[in-house]
Amino acid sequence: MKNNIKTLILLSLLFFYSCMVSEVEEYTIIPQPVKIEYSMGMVRLKKQPDIAFPADLFSEAQLLQSYLNAEFSMQANLKEGKRNADIVLELDTALLTGQKEGYVLDAASRNIVIKGNSPAGVLNGIQTLRQIIKADGERFVVQKAVITDYPSFSWRAFMLDEGRYFKGKDVVFELLDNMSELKMNVFHWGLTNDQGWRIEIKKYPELIKVGAYRDSSEINNFHSNIFDGKPHGGFYTQDEIREIVDYATKRHIMIVPEINMPGHSSAAIASYPWLGTSGKQIKVPARFGVMYDVLNVADPRAVQFLEDVIDEVIALFPSSVIHIGGDEVRYNQWNESPFVQAYMKENNLKTPAELQVFFTNRMSNVLASKNRRMMGWNEITGARLHEYQAEEDAQGDVHLAKGTIVHFWKGDPGLIKETIEKGYEVVNSYHSYTYIDYSYESIPLKKSYEFNPVPEGLTAEQKKLVLGLGCQMWGEFIPTVESMNMKIYPRIAAYAETGWTGADNKDYQRFLNALEFFLKKWSDKGIVYGEVE
Repeated sequence: MKNNIKTLILLSLLFFYSCMVSEVEEYTIIPQPVKIEYSMGMVRLKKQPDIAFPADLFSEAQLLQSYLNAEFSMQANLKEGKRNADIVLELDTALLTGQKEGYVLDAASRNIVIKGNSPAGVLNGIQTLRQIIKADGERFVVQKAVITDYPSFSWRAFMLDEGRYFKGKDVVFELLDNMSELKMNVFHWGLTNDQGWRIEIKKYPELIKVGAYRDSSEINNFHSNIFDGKPHGGFYTQDEIREIVDYATKRHIMIVPEINMPGHSSAAIASYPWLGTSGKQIKVPARFGVMYDVLNVADPRAVQFLEDVIDEVIALFPSSVIHIGGDEVRYNQWNESPFVQAYMKENNLKTPAELQVFFTNRMSNVLASKNRRMMGWNEITGARLHEYQAEEDAQGDVHLAKGTIVHFWKGDPGLIKETIEKGYEVVNSYHSYTYIDYSYESIPLKKSYEFNPVPEGLTAEQKKLVLGLGCQMWGEFIPTVESMNMKIYPRIAAYAETGWTGADNKDYQRFLNALEFFLKKWSDKGIVYGEVE
């Protein structure tokens, strides 16, 4: 009899526990958090919830209020200086030591508390909250749980190339909003290229009068030699740049501007022909691809031009990093120029590759003198990545300045390991995984998700030199916002999770389930997205 009673009690407890477990509604979140500890029940939110916060979190509280009002039709009230409310935002410098973007979201009792050791961490917690609020009749609820979360990588970037097609600030604002929701923290902004100069530089007004416009655009594909015959152009004033920087800063996104040098500079040369190695007047190219015209880095006037541009750029962008491009430089003009050859001889430079590294180091020193770090595509190391560069032109003994961030995109994957072994910090944007101008046949969503920015064979210390990853929206063949969005979405979500969530905590099927939230949200915004599987 006693055994029967014990059995009945045990079965009752098991039944009760199974009922409890079945009542927990597990979260679907992108990027997946480090740890979620569920408990029974729901936190029920009022239609007019109070948000308590310290003065240092005023901007984050305002964003939370705007999200609740716009997405859930709540009339949230801000209560600065209060400690008790329906939603509490807190700064705790002792929390998650060393994880400045981390947060703890505690929804295990009657209210919701979001703690971070920095405002960025608190905002990340807010972005998670937006995904776990669910409708329950006419009210909104949150499954009770405690989330502890922080990123795997400090550099989680999206790159927009506007040198090819100008998009405008409203498009940039939407991109920044969507990046912030996915906890991406670097907006890499390509503002100059062969086919267009997109940033006002007061000292050189021809850059936007001439360099910001072209008379036509190549269409269909590279080397098609077919053009649409439609003029294209546009640029950002410095006031617009400041507005965009402020918008990004409030969302804890660092904007890293890319000002191309010494290649991909045809728009600048078209504006001021004396910048070019040939010295000849050229037009802003309508053709896409690698151009022959390059800056005359041996001419003090060209170097002074770049220093002047850098001065105005760093006055606009508080970013600690400035990207100088440095990719796809054809050496033909340097080899053919007696002036450049004399400069190389004077400075004991044997090859064009040495000249490029020598020039790059000079720009690195300029930026370092202004408390900025230089970043560039991995050609800046002097490595030969392209068939159009003769093997003898790519050899050299001049070494890249220490402290430079190398942005790896092309070449043998072993080059990234070699660069790390030399002590350089890198951002891994290997093109066959992260170039979202590529088709979905080349980079399907699953391949985007499976990208691992850390190459094999690194020591624990060397792995720390991999800052993270970037995904790149190159602009040659995205003339419209719709064509751009179909490339970006949904793949941007895969890169966001790859940058935030540890490789051992990733699960593609779970990711697809969580993606449904974003697909609906993007559709509601009128964003036409690309292939999901």
